[in-house]
Order: sequence, then structure tokens, then C-alpha cells
Amino acid sequence: MDLMKSAERLRRHPWFGYVFGAVAFSLALSARFGLEGTLPPGYPFLTFFPAVILTTFVGGVRAGIVCAVVGGLASWYWFIPPFDSFAVDGAAALALIFYAFIVGIDILLIHLMNESAARLEHERGLTAGLNKQLRTMFQELQHRVANNMMFVAGLLALQKRKVGGDPEAARTALEDAQNRVMVMSRIHRRLYDPSAVNIPAGRYFQELCADLLDATGAKNVVCLVDAPAISFDVTRLVTLSLIVTEVVTNSLKHAFAEGQKGSIAITLERLDQETCALNIQDDGRGLPADFDPGNSKSLGFKIMQSLAEQVQGKISYATVAGTRVRLVFAA
Repeated sequence: MDLMKSAERLRRHPWFGYVFGAVAFSLALSARFGLEGTLPPGYPFLTFFPAVILTTFVGGVRAGIVCAVVGGLASWYWFIPPFDSFAVDGAAALALIFYAFIVGIDILLIHLMNESAARLEHERGLTAGLNKQLRTMFQELQHRVANNMMFVAGLLALQKRKVGGDPEAARTALEDAQNRVMVMSRIHRRLYDPSAVNIPAGRYFQELCADLLDATGAKNVVCLVDAPAISFDVTRLVTLSLIVTEVVTNSLKHAFAEGQKGSIAITLERLDQETCALNIQDDGRGLPADFDPGNSKSLGFKIMQSLAEQVQGKISYATVAGTRVRLVFAA
């Protein structure tokens, strides 16, 4: 497999195959002249077959065809009677047809082998990418479940302090907790719902943020979404949704003081035909002065970095009248 990879890399250089073919032909021609008188009659092409095979394998089909044609002409001129001419009789024509048939089959088989190896390598890359995506999503799911369990525990502790000895207050507290847990379940279903691919991204993000605000009970924070009518495939949409969920959740947890009014703006823009940008900006307290995402040990930041890589994107963080997270990714 390493040999196949090396040959595939060499074939990416269009000139290399022809140079290799010229060298292989020269060596084959020299070897054939050197064997003249040693070989019995009837082997004009013996040294040219390996040259064609190696050139096709290393340099590609076109270089192999050129090497085969030049090798056939050389054999016809020097090694097929009448010698030193391109005269054709019945025996010469039969020998040339035999040569063309053999090198044609060789070139075809090697080309099919190279194509199969390239497809196999591509499929291996896809499999590796899917495995990485599954690992990241599993980590994200664990992280999300842990956050949700902590949220539920904190919610119940908060409601417990408010209950006192009032049974009616206890029932209200349990109803509030139940409603928020149900909202969190809606968020999970929305994140992994394949039918969401038919919804424009802006509307999808707006509904997702509404669920997040309901789940956290952030009554003083509004979420604004500005996005053109863009839709993504389900894999890309899920990845972007996970990033939005992580960033918005962090903003709701850390950007605003208790009871403080605030806003979170999500904008999606197309930079060009191949690139989009997703911006998530809050107007809260901003990032700490010593914040360095590259050295952060937070699982959330590691997950977002891995998610960004899945959409061939680059994520950045800045304090601009609050906290801004920007993802530039392949559309």
C-alpha cells in the first residue's frame, strides 16, 4: 500500500511520467541491443514490456501509451526483419499486432489497479473522517449530558431553597423543573433530527436559541438571528448547531450577571461561493484578559475546535463589546 501511495503521489506531477518513460525506454533499448545475439530469434519486444508496465504504474496511462508506442517503433525498426526499416510483411504485422495487444492489456490492467487503489484510499479517508466525527459527537453528547445533569441538579437545588414548607410552592417548583427538562429534551431531538435539513439555517438557529433560552430560564436575554436563505446537508447542519448550542450556552452561563439584560446575535453570511462565516456575538462582560483558547483545557473548547475541523473551518474568539465567536467554514 505504501508503494501504491508513492506511485500515486508521483503521478500527480504531469511531467514526471514522461521523464520516467523516456529513461525506461532508453534502458530497455540499451538492454535489447546488449542482448542482441544472445536471445533466440522471435523476441523483439522482450525488454520493452517491463518498461511499459513500470511507466504506466509510476507515470500514468498517457506516459505508458507513449512508452509503448516508442518501444514498438524501435522494435519494428531494429529488431523485426527486414532490419533497419519500417517495412511490413506478414510476420512483422503479426508481431506488431501481438505487441499492441499485450501492452494494451497491461496498460488497461494497471490503470484499473491504480483506480481501484485510489478509490480504496479515498474510502479509507472517508471512514477515518466518519470515525473522527463519531468520536467528537460522542464526546459532545457526553459533555452535553453532563452539563444538563448539572443544570438539573442546580435547578432543583434552587427550587428547593424557594420551597420552604409551602406544598403549593413545591408543586410549582417541580413543574418548572419538569418544563425545563422537557425543553432540554426538545433541544436534543432538534440537534439530531434529519428532517431539519429542509429548514433554512436561520430559522433553525432561531428555534434552537428559543429552546436554549427556555431551558435556562434567561428571561432578560434575547437572541437575534440574521441569515440568508441557506440550507445545509444534515451532517453540516448538526455540526453548526452543536457549535451554536455550545457558544450560546456559554454566553448564557458566563456573559451576563444575574438579572442583567443582554442580547446574543447570530449572523450567517456567505463570503464567496465556497466559504461561509458564522458569527455569534453577545454584549456581555467579554472574555477574561488572559484567555487563550489554544491553551484552554476546557472540554467545551476542544469540542468546538474539533467540530470546526469537521466543516473545514477555523474558529476564533475575540472581545468586541462582549464576546464574539467567528467560524469561517467551507460552504
